[in-house]
Amino acid sequence: MENPNSELRRPWLEHYDAGVPHHLNYPAIPLYRLLDDSAGQQPGRPCTIFFGKRMSYGAIKEASDRLAASLQGLGVQPGDRVALLLPNSPQFVIAYFAILKAGAVVVALNPLYTSHELLFHLNDSGATTAITIPLFLEKVTALVGQTPLQRVIYTRVADALPFPLNLGSRLQERRQMRGVDPSRVIHLASLLQAPLPAGWQPAPVDPHSLAVLIYSGGTTGTAKGVMLSHYALVANAYQLRAWVELDAKGRMLAVLPLFHGFGMSVTMNGPLLAGGEIITLPRFQAENVLKAIQEWKPTFFIGVPAMFGAFSSVPTLKKYDLSSIKGIFVGAAPLTQALKSEFEGLSGARLIEGYGLTEAVTAIMANPYLGQHKVGSIGLPFPDVDVKIVALDGSADLPPGESGEIVLRSPTLMLGYYNQPEATAAAVRDGWLYTGDVGQMDAEGYFTITDRKKELIIVGGFNVFPREVDEVLAMHPKVQEAAAVGMPDERLGERVKACVVLREGEQATAEEIIAFCRERLVAYKTPAEVEFRSSLPKSMIGKVLRRELRGG
Repeated sequence: MENPNSELRRPWLEHYDAGVPHHLNYPAIPLYRLLDDSAGQQPGRPCTIFFGKRMSYGAIKEASDRLAASLQGLGVQPGDRVALLLPNSPQFVIAYFAILKAGAVVVALNPLYTSHELLFHLNDSGATTAITIPLFLEKVTALVGQTPLQRVIYTRVADALPFPLNLGSRLQERRQMRGVDPSRVIHLASLLQAPLPAGWQPAPVDPHSLAVLIYSGGTTGTAKGVMLSHYALVANAYQLRAWVELDAKGRMLAVLPLFHGFGMSVTMNGPLLAGGEIITLPRFQAENVLKAIQEWKPTFFIGVPAMFGAFSSVPTLKKYDLSSIKGIFVGAAPLTQALKSEFEGLSGARLIEGYGLTEAVTAIMANPYLGQHKVGSIGLPFPDVDVKIVALDGSADLPPGESGEIVLRSPTLMLGYYNQPEATAAAVRDGWLYTGDVGQMDAEGYFTITDRKKELIIVGGFNVFPREVDEVLAMHPKVQEAAAVGMPDERLGERVKACVVLREGEQATAEEIIAFCRERLVAYKTPAEVEFRSSLPKSMIGKVLRRELRGG
């Protein structure tokens, strides 16, 4: 295998949009400077909008300063972990940057985690403080004593709304709070009212130190804490701004969860660096998103293919004015030509398919914003991202057109997996991140993913990439979605199993599905069994969780 530091061919540079530089300068600054610098330049400019209520950059900055000082007053020390269990809202932005200004580390968690899952994440991260909403308070406070948690702070979503809650919502909130001891929780609104100490400044932090801990591994097994530095998160924001020319006139629709790297970096950090406005929606409901686009006129948003499938099922889709949108980052799963063409035709926007992973913050390559799109391709590496294809056994770097593991290096690489040095050493070698994704590069530097190395099915010694089977299953006119997985087999080692969701009103037999595949796949790739399901288990950003389909 060639020396990883030897000269690498970068054919992708020739296909960048005219305004995208080959190299960027990344300032070594604390991550909170993204907010503070934009607030200093334009304090009155809208920063967030939440159901019609706008907060300016100056107001968001001041609120984050006050909360940071209050957290310090409560005993939060530099390096402490603070868990965020919040939906997309202005409070998420405020709390995120307040934690960083206090010198602490953001532990971004899915608020929908079960108590069992939270027990693991809070213990593994060592979080001493949690910030959440009334809906999750009882679940979180019950874990005080079983975890390092010392304090729980709550914020009401209603605090950011431009209108009062109706009677039903107020009663529901009271029910949520009924099982919670008031003496064990702190209302975030009271912390925001505390006067800022004279001369207070954010805690000084090393830009190369840990800023955010995000848990990854939903598709590969046990969750691992991915340690992201201030510098890596800042660098990714700069890459994103350059790729689509984000500016202060831009408006980003944030509907993917901000606790996930994709939502955090693309819909929050990138726009804040550019001084743009963030339209926050707490959850995805297809028609509500369409209404928000028509009313608040975002210029960008990010999504996953499942979202566009949901849009297609809205009967009144064509009545909505989606013309404000210029570009949409799409990731997490393959984007079909049909979905791309339909939504581009309706909106006039470009659906920009890309690729990223938490171990490199998030998006690190994408199709050009203005240039050539190749359907099925994850596009070109961002500035300062080097990518190569390595043989699956690690024996050699491969030329264009050959499939192997996608390996990359970038200024956005993680510091490592928290408390997992062996896993870190296996993933990062000589400065290169071994992604576990299998793909290839064409002669022009466009990359394509064919599968995940860890999801490879080996049938009688033959390699089967599940995605290849998925694509054939998706061709069946009765199939809405499907996923192939490997199952233990005494004779062959593994056999292929197809998990299939049929279109509404359709009926099919396993024999029919297998016969369809047999006409299009070699025998060892053809499913040996079919399981019909009402849905496929997916992560919060739409990735099919194959391990759950395998039952492990």
